[in-house]
Amino acid sequence: MIRKMFLASLLAAASLSLGAAPVSAEKLANKLFGAKDAPSQQAPMPIGSYARGCAAGLVELPETGPTWQAMRLSRGRNFGQPEMIAFLEDLSAQVSRINGWAGLYIGDISQPRGGPMISGHASHQIGLDADIWMLPPKRLNLSRADREKISSISVRSADQRKITTNWTAQHAAVLKAAASDPRVDRIFVTPPVKIELCRTAGRKDKDWLQKIRPYWGHDTHFHVRLKCPRGATACETQKPTVAELSNGGDGCDDSLTWWVTAALEPQPKKPKDPNAPKKRGPREYTMADLPKQCAAVLSSR
Repeated sequence: MIRKMFLASLLAAASLSLGAAPVSAEKLANKLFGAKDAPSQQAPMPIGSYARGCAAGLVELPETGPTWQAMRLSRGRNFGQPEMIAFLEDLSAQVSRINGWAGLYIGDISQPRGGPMISGHASHQIGLDADIWMLPPKRLNLSRADREKISSISVRSADQRKITTNWTAQHAAVLKAAASDPRVDRIFVTPPVKIELCRTAGRKDKDWLQKIRPYWGHDTHFHVRLKCPRGATACETQKPTVAELSNGGDGCDDSLTWWVTAALEPQPKKPKDPNAPKKRGPREYTMADLPKQCAAVLSSR
């Protein structure tokens, strides 16, 4: 009897080892993509959605250019679709003509092959997102070490309800320049910034404001998201559109005050449903959670 039980346990172990590994044992996608230090040798293509996808054929933003510097180089996140790299170079050149700004300090774009990240963002997965610091660059000759130590500035008060004295008219001009670019889908900013832009923009000068979207955080940087490039058949357009979110207007309606009033008040806790499925974030995704094309991106030379 004992011998039979021992043999049965061996057979069970063998069937587990030969069969598909349980999900909990599958290697996480963020570990796989985070281990890649170079783009795939493929034609450029954003694959999937901004928060669930990967990126083929990305281009590295040079660490330093005539009107920009890439920050936090140790993260290896200065890679983007060719359209994003061109946009950043164009915008930084335009911003360099704004008083007090030598150009742009550019934060995270994407990993070399996009995909979920080990830390930080839920999005930035397809090479069409970029964080731009609120700190106006005074010089563009920071060393690699300097770029690890220096920090941006916050333009939002600690209570999250208003802008601070760090905010200037020049910041508004930078955001207007970015949002006016037809390649841009939307820009995320801290809610008090959107409120201030609505207050100061002229009545005939608000078309670009539709693209400025309030969202938590984003007090030390603004987050630019580009549209899916023309011909990018594997790229998923974000829904709802900014026009739908603002009901065809500029987003400067009464609902905007919710972000700095009711949204900041303590919310009643809802009882937990023990039967509700556990929500998984990007750092828990496996390759099975991503578009099938991502396996080829990961294995490409």
